Amino acid sequence: MTEIHQPLHPSHWRRPKGYANGIAAARGRTIFLGGQVGWNAEQQIESDDFVRQVEQTLRNIVAILAEAGAGPQHLVRLTWFVTDKREYLDHLSGVGAVYREVIGRHFPAMSLLQVVALVEDRAKVEIEATAVLP
Repeated sequence: MTEIHQPLHPSHWRRPKGYANGIAAARGRTIFLGGQVGWNAEQQIESDDFVRQVEQTLRNIVAILAEAGAGPQHLVRLTWFVTDKREYLDHLSGVGAVYREVIGRHFPAMSLLQVVALVEDRAKVEIEATAVLP
C-alpha cells in the first residue's frame, strides 16, 4: 500500500457521497482531537447560523491538526454531533460547500448523531476528529 490512507469500500456497494465507509491507515502517528465547536480562539460563538458554526468548527480542527504538523488530508474519521438533524439536512448544500472549502475533497469515515444538547449552549454542532500523520 503506497497511500497513507486506503478507503475501505466493498466493490458491490453503492458509492458513498461525501464520506468513506472505512479507512485503513498504512502507517504513522495517530492524532485524536476532542470535540470541537464553532467558536473562535477566545471561545466565543460568533454566529447562530448552522453553516457558519460548521465552518468555524472545521477551521478549528484544521488549526489543531496544524499543531501536530498535520492537515485535513490526514483525517481518517470525523464524528459529528448536531442538536437538530433537520437543520443539518436543510443546510446540507451549505455544509458541503464549507466542508470542501476548509477540508477539500478528502472524505474520511464519518458518523453523524443528533443529541439533545451540547455543553456550550449556543453550539449547534460539535465534531471529534482522528487523523494519522505519516
